[in-house]
Amino acid sequence: MINTISDMTNKDTNRYCVLMAGGIGSRFWPLSREERPKQFIDIMGVGRTFIQMTYDRFASFIPKENFLVVTNEIYKSLVLEQLPDLKPSQVLCEPFRRNTAPCIAYAVHRIAAVNPTATVVFAPSDHVIMKQAEFERVIDDAMTFASENDVLMTIGIKPTRPETGYGYIQKGDPMRDDGSIYKVKLFTEKPDRQMAEVFLSTGEFLWNSGIFVWSIPSIMSAFERFQHEIYTLFADGADLYLTDGEQEYINDIYSECPSISIDYGIMEHADNVCVMSADLGWSDIGTWGSLYSMADKDSSGNVGNLTGNCIVTSNVTNSIIKLPEGKKAIIEGLDGYVLIDTGDTILLSRLSHEQEIRNWVDMLNEKRDER
Repeated sequence: MINTISDMTNKDTNRYCVLMAGGIGSRFWPLSREERPKQFIDIMGVGRTFIQMTYDRFASFIPKENFLVVTNEIYKSLVLEQLPDLKPSQVLCEPFRRNTAPCIAYAVHRIAAVNPTATVVFAPSDHVIMKQAEFERVIDDAMTFASENDVLMTIGIKPTRPETGYGYIQKGDPMRDDGSIYKVKLFTEKPDRQMAEVFLSTGEFLWNSGIFVWSIPSIMSAFERFQHEIYTLFADGADLYLTDGEQEYINDIYSECPSISIDYGIMEHADNVCVMSADLGWSDIGTWGSLYSMADKDSSGNVGNLTGNCIVTSNVTNSIIKLPEGKKAIIEGLDGYVLIDTGDTILLSRLSHEQEIRNWVDMLNEKRDER
């Protein structure tokens, strides 16, 4: 018996991985900007960007030729620069954002054109997984189960705190005796603090990781049944995939696709949805607060570059501070704040108000547009 999939001498050529990398990460403003969103930034300071870490995580057991990245067309060069193992044909370009259902439908139809019986894992490109060996075991188990059963599987994370920034999945009846896979009873959006505490106390809820596993026949059938308009748009182009006409066709039909998530569009309606419960050291590093919870801290509970000849601090605790190299600064009296200076832009906010950053960025953009 092997300990991790990395020990396998031959990678399963029937398994595919799709990285979803089209978001702009507005809650990580101002480091994450539309021209270079967070998936292409080394926010963790480890020498690898989020999308590179995500690729590394799967590359140990998915053949490199079986990867696809779905992203906005303006990021294609960034993807190829950061993932040199991939060919240009492995980067699927959306002309504009239409949420996750069209993104997934595009990748599913492209894979079906090559391997109509494949098993595929879809994953966001901007998450952190600390337990690699356990991650490999869980994804291997999930892909095996999905290849043998007509299911739409998502990976649920055992919650460790009453987090208000994540969606939740309520477990239903168990599907295996070991208690690792359950029917999904309910998907629910980000709760308030009181409801999150209730979710945690019941033991019935898992964090929604946004990682999905299914076979091509199962997800095709689900699209045909629950999102027939999207299914038809992509199915009608079956003869064009992997030809010179593919991109033009995709550009033409995307405006006709409804903007809808895979959760709303399919997962909340299908009766064969299940969740695998996992403990992966997972975090959706979607906000400054989530970065703070994962990052190393100094003796005052701070994250960032607070030492050096150019910075003087006093009574600064439990905060994230990132300043340009050589920036002169005197900072006093911050407790639980995020202070980010990118040179041309400054963010100063309480960490507890981080969910508002997206709204504030929208307001700032509206002011800019009025000029």
